[in-house]
Amino acid sequence: MKPARRRLLRLAAGMAALPALMRIAGAQSYPSRPVHIVVGLPPGLTPDIGARLIAQSLSQRLGQQFIVDNRPGGASNLATELVVRAAPDGYTLLLAVAGNAIEAPIYTNLNFDFLRDIVAVASIGRTPFVMVVPPSLPAHTVPEFIAYAKANPGKINFASPGSGSANHVFVELFRMKTGVELVHVPYRSSMLPDLLAGRIQLLFAAIPGVLADIRAGKLRALAVTTTTRVEALPDVLAMREFVPGYEASGWLGIGAPKGTPDGNVKTLNQQIGAVVADPAVKARLVGLGIVPITMTPTEFAKFMAGEVDKWAKVVKFAGIKPE
Repeated sequence: MKPARRRLLRLAAGMAALPALMRIAGAQSYPSRPVHIVVGLPPGLTPDIGARLIAQSLSQRLGQQFIVDNRPGGASNLATELVVRAAPDGYTLLLAVAGNAIEAPIYTNLNFDFLRDIVAVASIGRTPFVMVVPPSLPAHTVPEFIAYAKANPGKINFASPGSGSANHVFVELFRMKTGVELVHVPYRSSMLPDLLAGRIQLLFAAIPGVLADIRAGKLRALAVTTTTRVEALPDVLAMREFVPGYEASGWLGIGAPKGTPDGNVKTLNQQIGAVVADPAVKARLVGLGIVPITMTPTEFAKFMAGEVDKWAKVVKFAGIKPE
């Protein structure tokens, strides 16, 4: 082969390999500028605080700022669409939460598909809920509550911050599996005063928001919504011990636009996993009511798909429509 032809072939081979080399180089240098984590909830809520905790630790580990960008509104769909439309380069991320999976089957006319357009990056943890009633309700266990509800159909009111919220659909899953008839009362302000006064007879709530009242005897905890008991309420049984197949939890993790380089996703997954495993961070997450759970991107994608499928069945059962 002539020298000139050999040089030409080597040049062509080098050019063919250039995109792959650039992707590798990009992954090795990621992140090289600030990264935004878009949160579809107002500042101060548990998922927002968790996102800020993770962002702070990632900034320290990776030497680039991870900035939490709150974009509430549209049942968190505004934030999701912002990330979907962002460049798929790993510099705009989404704080994915249980609400995304619940809303997917409710809001069917959106300009995006949550599972199709958001890449699963890393799980951060789950948030157990607890089933609470006022002491005035004559039910001390889940079986007693079910019996009382069936003897008094349509006379037990349960509260939530709105149709399609986690507090709402967690009760609807309970209704679907037990056959009890309950009345949904959505609130735009705090539900606790009416619950403590007995005007509302049931609430499925994130544990931190009601833990003090449970310990003070102002509310009675009947079960936690996870498959196993929870450290914060060690004497409270898991719902599945009474209602086979029941499981419902809040959760949070990180997603990215479809097309984000695999190398960047891998870097984020490894770094977030290391952050969540750090004893100091883990303790702070637990203090927020978040049980740290890490997954590979593939595991997290499978988990999110399962959540969308589960809540689609509940949404259909309850006839939940967009507000």
